[in-house]
Amino acid sequence: MTPIREYRWTLASSDRSSESSPATQEMVKKLSDELNISPVLAEILVRRGIDTFERARTFFRPTLKDLHDPFLMSGMDRAVERVVHAIAEKERILVFGDYDVDGTNGTALLWTFLKSLGADVRYHIPDRIKEGYGISQAGIERAKQLGIQLLISVDCGITAGKQIEQARNLGIDVIVCDHHEPGDSIPAAYAVLDPLLPSCQYPFKDLCGCSVAFKLIQALSRHESLRSSADGDEDNFPKQYLDLVTLATIADIVRLTGENRVLAKQGLELINSNPRPGVHALIETSGLKLGSITAGQIVFVLAPRINAVGRLGDAGRAVELLTCDSYTRALQLAQVFEEENRNRRKIDEDTFLEAQELVEKFLDVENEGAIVLHQETWHPGVIGIVASRLVERYYRPTIMMTTVDGVAKGSARSVAGFDIYKALKRCEDKLVQFGGHKYAAGLSVEIDRLDEFKEAFRMVANELLTDELLTPEIRIDAEISLQELTPKFVRILSQFAPFGPGNMRPVFIARGVELYGQPRIVGKNHLKFKVKTNGQVFDAIGFGLGGLMEKLNNGGRTIDLAFSLDEGEFAGETVPQLKIRDLKQGDE
Repeated sequence: MTPIREYRWTLASSDRSSESSPATQEMVKKLSDELNISPVLAEILVRRGIDTFERARTFFRPTLKDLHDPFLMSGMDRAVERVVHAIAEKERILVFGDYDVDGTNGTALLWTFLKSLGADVRYHIPDRIKEGYGISQAGIERAKQLGIQLLISVDCGITAGKQIEQARNLGIDVIVCDHHEPGDSIPAAYAVLDPLLPSCQYPFKDLCGCSVAFKLIQALSRHESLRSSADGDEDNFPKQYLDLVTLATIADIVRLTGENRVLAKQGLELINSNPRPGVHALIETSGLKLGSITAGQIVFVLAPRINAVGRLGDAGRAVELLTCDSYTRALQLAQVFEEENRNRRKIDEDTFLEAQELVEKFLDVENEGAIVLHQETWHPGVIGIVASRLVERYYRPTIMMTTVDGVAKGSARSVAGFDIYKALKRCEDKLVQFGGHKYAAGLSVEIDRLDEFKEAFRMVANELLTDELLTPEIRIDAEISLQELTPKFVRILSQFAPFGPGNMRPVFIARGVELYGQPRIVGKNHLKFKVKTNGQVFDAIGFGLGGLMEKLNNGGRTIDLAFSLDEGEFAGETVPQLKIRDLKQGDE
């Protein structure tokens, strides 16, 4: 059971003095009037950069025309010409993807598109344990054996300088499609597509790896020699691939703003109306309902199943499912994913319990800035998941490592405000290699330098982590009276979806509400109760918040609620359901 902890409640407007300015207030009023929406919702939009009618139009009704020109990405012209040449000359192409959702979906997307153009194309997903992350020497050797002349990486490659040099020496050109931070030097590939390249002027920097591959097919579909394949509609031609792009975008936890929002919102419509057989089968076997798939269900239901086959075995099975033409065959494959996910969850739970025991026995979490654990028997396919669970439980940056081929390899996960990639960089002299993002990274350490690394990382964490960073924060978008939660308010708020980083589901405060009736615990420690204000009664539920029952035991006292809103239905009308994030007694 996750311990109940105290949270900081931070009102979003309190750290932006300009928001109370007359100009900002006028902007909120103007947007509220133009859109005919609540001033509270208009204020939230303005705070998220949606401060004009046109930006609101793009936010609520994005189209593919809102996407940036793919040729704005550095290296795109060169990449397109090389792929066009390979297709024309019947060269053999290999799509080399990572083994996670981003990489496998990107591989499926690029392979399917190139196949539709008549290309001689294969794909390769590295074995997580035998080859490890990214372009490997073994992968390059396999490409040579297959007679590959052009290799296109997806969701990896930006730090694979040595491997790409090896490929060049073997006569294989490489195009990199990646979105990770470049190292000190850029690989000498034929073309490098990565919006984070210092030289890249592409306007949107938060694409996932699959989306970079999508920009490549978008550019290819505009090429003169391939335009006929686009059925005369170069803007809508790539739309059929947006289910893959959306799965990758949402699963990779990139910012759901700008171009990502366009892709995800359009892609969710495709997933819910006409998904490809593999995606449809995955929805069916996981027990979800086609037509109502949300971003949250992708993160917590669909993505783990795609990842599971790569965590416990051959991730190439994910590409096989996603490229499957037959729904009957896709259902057979999806059943395998279901079984693998059950196995993964069992290993995950056993590993979590072992890790938790180590933390409780050997670490003083209250006085430690970070958790760093190593156990040579842990399965490398689940340590990233377990690291995330430890962060959730102890709210400390966490590194979980196991032993692979005599080297400690692991995954790092962080808390809000602590850049774990930069923290690892300060310890890079102790590492074999590392890479990743602000809140998630991978690393390798020589076994005999493990203690040295642990100490170095803990020192960096202790130096950078403040008491404030180690106290989880609930950011409140607005204070509101429950009377304002009309069916229209709830309906418009639902159109803020898809929710994710950069566009989180808004959180509200309601103060001084009256507890109504008797609260109870339901399911697995979920707190369920009703609140009343001015004669109106609202249902509320706090998932996993049974420990807060004590604060509700003194009936008659008022409470302050931090909550988000879900839609419910009563008597044919949309009604709000309060999803409680935290609560305080009225006099706290």
